[in-house]
Amino acid sequence: MSLVEVLMQQLGGGTASQIGRQLGVDESQASKAIAGALPMLLGGLARNAQQSGGADALLGALDRDHDGSVLDDLAGYVSAGGSGHGDGILGHVFGGNRQTVESGLGQMTGLDQGKAGQLLAMLAPVVMGALGKQRRQEGLDARGLGSLLRREQEQAPAEAGQAMGMVGKLLDRDGDGSFTDDVASLGAGMLGKMFGGRR
Repeated sequence: MSLVEVLMQQLGGGTASQIGRQLGVDESQASKAIAGALPMLLGGLARNAQQSGGADALLGALDRDHDGSVLDDLAGYVSAGGSGHGDGILGHVFGGNRQTVESGLGQMTGLDQGKAGQLLAMLAPVVMGALGKQRRQEGLDARGLGSLLRREQEQAPAEAGQAMGMVGKLLDRDGDGSFTDDVASLGAGMLGKMFGGRR
């Protein structure tokens, strides 16, 4: 089972309802938004890990701040509105393209850009916690961490893998914000196939 699928299980049901309340949307829309946000975060991390020094930087961040303990009480984490680390993580992962990614997620899920950004910031420490936990369990070094993220892209459900790849396209653009076609090629249809029937 891919990390996306594992996290979707952990973030389903009551936790998705809590996230929906934080965002002001119902559980169904929250679930679809989570389904779009998780692969986008992992796609950004995978892309960064492939850059020179990127995997080493990610490993250092995991060892410093992300031991996986956030996963022990996700309901409590979400009810508190997430943590202050989320914005910092997004800055490192997406850099100056953060707003582009937020807009892309919003177009995919129907959230406005502000709520899409709020969701990404809430989920970023959860994704990092999951990576940190797996890094410790498997004793991964920087190279192993990079391999893990590449494997995630290969093993994720097809639609999630497409979303992970789309992030790379968004981040590699020249900043003109012209990504509508990429997003439209996934959009609600992708999310409906992945998790539309889950409550």
